[in-house]
This record gives sequence, structure tokens and C-alpha cells, in this order.
Amino acid sequence: MPREPDSLNHLRSNWPEGSFLTKKTKWLQGLIITIYFSYLRRVLAHPQCLDFQPPFKPTSHLEFCRHYEKFGCCDQKTDSNIAMRYWDIMDLIGEEAYAKCGDLVKDIMCQECSPYAAHLFDAEDPYTPVRHLPGLCSSYCADFHSKCHSVVKYLTNSRTLQETCERDPLHFCNLINLPDQDYCYPNVVSNNNLYSNLGKVVEDTRGCFQLCLTEVANGLRNPVLMIHSGDDTHRMFVAEQIGFVWVYLRDGSRLEQPFLDISGEVLTTPWLGDERGFLGLAFHPNYRKNGRFYIYYSILTNGKLEKVRISEMKVSAHDMNIADPYSERVLLEIEEPAANHNGGQILFGLDGYLYIFTGDGGKAGDPFGRFGNAQNRSALLGKALRIDVDGRSIDGKPYRIPLDNPFRKDPDAKPEVYAYGVRNMWRCSVDRGDPLTRYGRGRIFCGDVGQNRYEEVDIIVKGGNYGWRAKEGFECFDMKLCQNSSLDDILPIHAYGHHVGKSVTGGYVYRGCESPNLNGLYIFGDFMSGRLMALEEDKKTGSWKEKNVCMGDTKTCSFPGLINHHHKFIISFAEDEAGELYFLATSYPSAMSPFGTLYKFVDPSRRAPPGKCKYKPLPVKVRGKKVPFTPRELTVLGISETPTRSPLEKIIRPTKPPGTRQPTRAKPSTSAAKKKKTGQTTTAKMSQEKSEKATQQNKKKVNVSMKTQKKVPAHKKLMPQSKKDKKAPVKPSTVKPKQSIKGAPEKKNIKPLKPQTKPKVVTKPNVWLQKTKKNGQEVKKPAKSQPEGTVTKKTQASSKKTKNSILTKKKKAV
Repeated sequence: MPREPDSLNHLRSNWPEGSFLTKKTKWLQGLIITIYFSYLRRVLAHPQCLDFQPPFKPTSHLEFCRHYEKFGCCDQKTDSNIAMRYWDIMDLIGEEAYAKCGDLVKDIMCQECSPYAAHLFDAEDPYTPVRHLPGLCSSYCADFHSKCHSVVKYLTNSRTLQETCERDPLHFCNLINLPDQDYCYPNVVSNNNLYSNLGKVVEDTRGCFQLCLTEVANGLRNPVLMIHSGDDTHRMFVAEQIGFVWVYLRDGSRLEQPFLDISGEVLTTPWLGDERGFLGLAFHPNYRKNGRFYIYYSILTNGKLEKVRISEMKVSAHDMNIADPYSERVLLEIEEPAANHNGGQILFGLDGYLYIFTGDGGKAGDPFGRFGNAQNRSALLGKALRIDVDGRSIDGKPYRIPLDNPFRKDPDAKPEVYAYGVRNMWRCSVDRGDPLTRYGRGRIFCGDVGQNRYEEVDIIVKGGNYGWRAKEGFECFDMKLCQNSSLDDILPIHAYGHHVGKSVTGGYVYRGCESPNLNGLYIFGDFMSGRLMALEEDKKTGSWKEKNVCMGDTKTCSFPGLINHHHKFIISFAEDEAGELYFLATSYPSAMSPFGTLYKFVDPSRRAPPGKCKYKPLPVKVRGKKVPFTPRELTVLGISETPTRSPLEKIIRPTKPPGTRQPTRAKPSTSAAKKKKTGQTTTAKMSQEKSEKATQQNKKKVNVSMKTQKKVPAHKKLMPQSKKDKKAPVKPSTVKPKQSIKGAPEKKNIKPLKPQTKPKVVTKPNVWLQKTKKNGQEVKKPAKSQPEGTVTKKTQASSKKTKNSILTKKKKAV
């Protein structure tokens, strides 16, 4: 935390001397200091719950802590538990104390639901135990103590606080105060800087969204994509540029054997920035039943001719985590005139067709033919293609042409062409649509890498012309083509100059569950600059507004397991089966360098309500070994895993004798109706505990005093004894009578047993009580004492009853 006094002195030290201060400069001085402190507080705002997670909006109405039903740290279950604890306390205090303290105690207990609960309970540090009382501001604490100091013993088990509360009120309030007065109660509620943007994505002074990350996988060789199979197993398949595809399970582990290895077929080199290699993977929408998937990779034929190949493959019939290496069926091969601009994205749209995105052929400026490959609809390069993989065409192609393809009947165009005029679209995605309204569902977003000046993001539509090489972004690139009236191109939804980045990496529209604030944001990045960006749609105008994405500062990302940094070169973005968003980056963009890492986005300002995002994945049969995940990145708090911390300890409160006042106020519907339970008084419990301890000590003394006794092996203690053994009782020492439920001693007539001179077995005195009925009443009679070791059915049953009664009494005493 920055030191405010030093910063303030710095401001004052640079201010003119007092003799030169005018009213105007004094006013400006006060304004600057006010702005400075308001900025400082806004930066330091860090909502956090007691479970080390961001606060959330409860899904249902809170009956007790209603102040936090719009945003806080309690769902209905936690709210009900707080209400029950509250009414337990109210049952223990008198009418007068209830009238004075009821509201104060409720406010204090409900701070567990505050979005700043971690601050109030001094629990931001995962190694610090949660205290029972939240931080109370001095004036509020003084008022609370003057009215309700007798209630403190019901709120905390801390003897220090209890004793200090009775002895020194000022010291007591100092103990439960907080160093930062912005977060003590009730200041935390009235602080507008803390609550003005609560629950929204944190923005810095430049308006940049501050997000955090978690490390999911590492040690990857230029990971070009991550994709899920859509079969409800929630596995993640990560492909490396050299031709390996790995399976990652929900527990973070990776299967030792790759799902696919075609590294021998893939054309790639260790050259820095080589664009060839394994570039695309897509699972069939019905993969769960047919096991088919599709790949896109670079090949070299006849030792010199480079092509890109799109093939179909199947999963092994014997192992769901391994592809059948002999199942490849080539669908399409396209010759590549240059080593760059190889495209590589393949995906299935909601229509069930396979979309293939190719580059313009490489080099610079699309110099192929009169108009270039991209504007030539009779070429497959520089296009978005669409095919039906669930059939064959009449002319022998291993796929069909969808009937509604826009140029299917055009003799001057390839029937596979769905859209054209693209340069080198790198990473496209399908929008799942809003979870509630389904708005945007099925839209295909692509990032198209620019030439010299602009990078752009497009939404693909049927038959659309995206301008290249006539246009680059919104500007003209080829003046003759650009001024052609027949161009009729579709403008990008966003373009940025090369002062921001030089190679766009397309992303996803976030439609996940865990980070509600991000819903509807299109998040993407730039490969060269390592910059993360977002676009927010104005649904009324259809325009998109740019929002920069920054890594949160240390305070913002102060949650266990979170990091606020990543590798520079952003290769690809990804989405898991639940809709959560990831991206892959490396520190050295070579196909052979094992520095690739998979990151997951986390919004530290708000999360989904507990239980909302739960899902039950189908089981995954693993035949081989699993490689556990070992994080490498340094987290903000220095810990990788979220520590588990139990909720606030339920204090064991002393019970009151019958006749306790019942509160006159109506209890909330969340707390169950209270049932009076008869229990021992505190004095009776203490007396009974002393009696039991004395009995145990006397038994030990008897055993020690027998010098001639022999030890019995443990395996013989449960064996039936002989007649001689049964006639070897030992005279017990005086046993104190047991306490009854009300605390009064019960009088028992116990007949002492005479010991033999040479006992063969170590025996311990014990008393069995038998129950008999007399005149409809239950009366306890003393039974004959039997030596330990004699086991019969009756004694076993009696022993169990005795143990159960002792356990019951101990539970009541606790």
C-alpha cells in the first residue's frame, strides 16, 4: 500500500512558498490533493470475500442481510446461516439488551456479506486466520460497547477480546479497529469511492480494463490452438505447430501420450516466425457419436511444392484419447506459392458446415494475377470456404457443396467460396450468443492480418467481399481497385494502426459463466506487440467501441493463484466447453521452442454466484499415464492454489436454564423455528467433567498398584475367560457417583469385590447398570461388577449403551 503521508509531503514540497499563495492557488492545492486521494482510494479498492473470491450478485432475495442482496458475498444459504446464528444469540440475552443491541449485532454479523468482507475481517492474507468481529470504526465501536458490551462474549471466543471488553473499552476498540479507516464499518458503507463502480470491470486512469490470469498449461512448442471436442467431457485439445495434439483433463493434468502425432508429415522449420505447420483443428458437431475431426496443415510434395491440406480423421475405436493414425481422408489440397500467408483456421458453423479460411498465397500485396488471389473468385486462396463434409459430390469430391453457397452457380467462381477479399485471416470464432437472449448467436468473427498500415476485425457474411487487396482496413491500398464502383466491400468492425500492433490475432466473444462482466465483449490481441484488446457492441447503432485490456495491478490481482503478466507473442485465443476464455502465448515464436503457455482470463471485480457455473462432465477413460500440471509463473500472492478456509467458526455459547425469554420480534422466514432443548447448566457440566476425570485417575491408580498383575495380549482381551479368570476380581478404588442431567449426584450402592492374591489377568473395575421397570417407571439397579475382558452378548450390549450415554453427555456438555 502506498504511503500517503510521504506522497502528500511530496506534493507540498513542490508547492510555492506560503507568501506567494493566493486564494486561487490555495483552492487549486486543495482540489489537487482531493483528486489525488480520491484516485488513490479508487486504485486501492479491492472487493474480496472470505473465500478469497470476488463478490457476486445473489441469484435470489436475501431475507436477513438485505443490504447486500444486490451485490456482496452471501447467497441465500449463507444468509440463512447468519440469521440462525443471530437468533441463537438473541435467545440468550434479555429483553432490554435485545431492544438496545438487536440492530447493532445484526449489522455487525451481516458484514460477512459485505463485498469488502476480506478487508473487514482482516482476511486478505490467506495465512491470517479470520477474526470473529469485523473491523469497527472507533466512534461506532464506542457506541456499541456502551450499549452491548455484554453481548461480545456471544460473538467471539477470544478471551483477550472478552477480558479487554470488560476491563478497558478504549483498548478493546483499538483491537478491533482497522489501520485503513476506509474499510472499517460503517465507513466502508458510506465511502463513495469504494462503491461507485463496485461490481464493474476495474479500469485504470486510461480506461483500460484490468483483468487477471491463471496459468493452465506450459512447456508447449508454439501452441497454435486450443479447442474442446464438444462431447461433454470438457477435455481440452492443445495443438503444437510441429504437429502434436495433446489432451488436457479437467484436473489440469496432461495425458502422456499425444492425441495426434503427424509431426513427420507437417512442414515447418525452427525459423523465427515461420507460418507453416500444423495450423487448424475442428471436431465434428456430432463427434460424440461419429468420432470424426478435421485438420489443416502444411505439407511439402515432391520435395519442392508446398501445399496446405485439409483432412478428415477419426478417433481410435479402442481409446477415446488417441486418434486413429490410419484413418486420414484427404478432403482438399491447395497449392501455396509462398511460405507465408497460409491461413489455417477451420471451424464448424451452427449450420453444421465446415468453414475453411485460406491466406492470399503470400509475399506482399497479393501480386498474383490482375486482381490478386483474394479478389479472384475462381481461386481458393484469400477466401472463406464452406463445404459439407457429411457427403460426396457428383463429380467425385469427398465433400458436398451446400445448396445455399453464394457462388454455387457462378461459372466464374469456385462453388466452395463463401466470402472473399481476405488477406490472411488468423483465428476466427463462432459467437455462442447471449446466454439469455441468444443475441449474436452464430456470428463468425475473424482477425485479418494487414500489410503495412492496418490490422482489422471482420464479421463474416455470406457472399461478402472484405476488400483486400483494394483496401487495407478502412483505407485504400490499391487505388485502381479501390476506386472501382463494383467493389462493394464490407468494412471491418474495427481496425487499428501499426503503432498499436502489427499482426492481429482474432479472439472470441465471451459467453462464459464465471465472469459476468465480460459477457458480450469480443476479446482479441496482437501477436507482435503482445497487446490485449476488447470490442464492445452498441446494439442500437451496430458499431463497436474499442476497450483496451490491461493486466491488473498487484492490488487488483491479489487473489490466490492469479498472475498479472504473460508472454509477449499472443498466438491464439481459445474457448473451453463451458465458454470460459483463454489465450496462448510464447516468449520465443519458434516452432521448436518449448516456451508456450496457456492462460485463462479472470475478472477480479465480480464472479458468478456460487453453484451457478457447476457442471458435471462425462467420465474420461484414461489408459495411459497422466502428467500433473506444475505451474511456472509467479503469482501475485506467491501461491498457486486457492487455500481452503472454513467459514466463520460457530461459537459454542453457554445455554440458559429453562424460562429463557423468547424474542418478541418476528423471525425471518430463512431461520427455522427454534425448539427448546433441556440442557445442563454450566456448573453441572463442569462438575460432571471433574467427576469423570477423577474416575479415570482412580482407575489408573488401581492398575499401577497391582504389582503382581500380568499383561494380557490385545488379541486375548476379547476372548472368553475361564472360570478361574472370572473369579479373579480386583477391589476397585472409590468411584465417585455420576452426575445426573440436572447436575445432582446419583447414589449408587456398589459392592466391592475382593481381589485374589495372584491374579492371572489384568482386570479393571467397572460398573454395569441394568434397567428394570417397576410400576411403569424406569429404575436403575446396580449390576454385579465384572472384570474387564469378560465378553458376553449382554456385556457387549451394556458396554455399547454405556459408551453411547457417555458420548451423548459429552456432546451436550460441548
